[in-house]
Amino acid sequence: MVTESDGFDTRAIHAGQEPDPTTGAVVVPIYQTSTYAQDGLGRNRGFEYGRTANPTRQALEQCLASLEGARFGMAFASGMAAEDAVLRQVAPGQHLILGGDGYGGTHRLLSQVAKLDFDTVDMSDLASVAAAWRDDTRLVWVESPTNPTLGIVDIAAMAAFAHERGAWCVVDNTFATPFLQRPLELGADVVVHSATKYLGGHSDVLAGLVAVDDPDRAQGIRLVQHVAGAVPGPLDCFLVLRGIKTLGVRMARHCENAAAVAEFLQGHPAVASVRYPGLADHPGHHVAAAQMGPGFGGIVAFTLAGGPGAAQGLLGRTRLFTLGESLGGVESLLSYPSAMSHASVAGTPLGVDPALVRLSVGIEDVADLVADLAQALDGLR
Repeated sequence: MVTESDGFDTRAIHAGQEPDPTTGAVVVPIYQTSTYAQDGLGRNRGFEYGRTANPTRQALEQCLASLEGARFGMAFASGMAAEDAVLRQVAPGQHLILGGDGYGGTHRLLSQVAKLDFDTVDMSDLASVAAAWRDDTRLVWVESPTNPTLGIVDIAAMAAFAHERGAWCVVDNTFATPFLQRPLELGADVVVHSATKYLGGHSDVLAGLVAVDDPDRAQGIRLVQHVAGAVPGPLDCFLVLRGIKTLGVRMARHCENAAAVAEFLQGHPAVASVRYPGLADHPGHHVAAAQMGPGFGGIVAFTLAGGPGAAQGLLGRTRLFTLGESLGGVESLLSYPSAMSHASVAGTPLGVDPALVRLSVGIEDVADLVADLAQALDGLR
């Protein structure tokens, strides 16, 4: 049986995934069922209805909790469903603070669906957070690294700041994953993931995850999970569990390849700036080095010296970097955030520089990836 003292890769493979007691199967089965036989009125074997619980989902939830160092894990049908369940813990009339350079979908969920009262600030600057703070502020929502500009937030400092004022600190850990960063250990209260990304790792499943240490917070989020029912199916849970088994080895390669790509981009004349936390000149490098490791992630963003026209011209020139939404798969992807992931905030102060391109650097041979970018950038000239 796996213990919390076991290493990360050991827990990724074994936590919540003991051999099946009936058959001895070493891989958690796909329990494709909506209901369960009960032994009598009010007596079941731990499961009664698929929306409430499923053995495959339970294995995923236990595995995530182990990796994040949490007592409780909860799985959802998507990363946005996970975010929604957390945001429902904020009462109407209470105030939130959100990073100004985070995922556009989170802003859209807050402003158009949840319709909560919030302000956006530069979370790398505690003075900006303090200036936006109100007596009714109850939650700070952190991304680190941010999407898509790769900004870094000091999670320990932000969590302490929030707790001193009676608020929660929630961290979207999608970009870093628990292999590189464990926000609960830094003082955060809740961790959310789009498991569609690195945790699944193969661009073949949608899922979201939440990790919590406090039982009362877990109870509130689990109530939304049960009542609203935005849960992943058993096959989805199986796929994410399969992906998590190789998370450590994949992330190590993602980080290695991304660092090489960032270094190459820094030296190319068609590139105006490169944003990657592993670069020494990144403004958040020292904070990232303190709270992340053993790498800085697999996402690289850069702006083109030729402006938006050059950025758009690059999109059709790559051979291995596929133009597409999402990130975190084994294959390399290229996206244009101002018109894709952040289109909902285009034209606002939260809009993304239209000269910026975001790369999700995959685990292909890095020499091939660099050569692909080189020929694409050279073609712009």
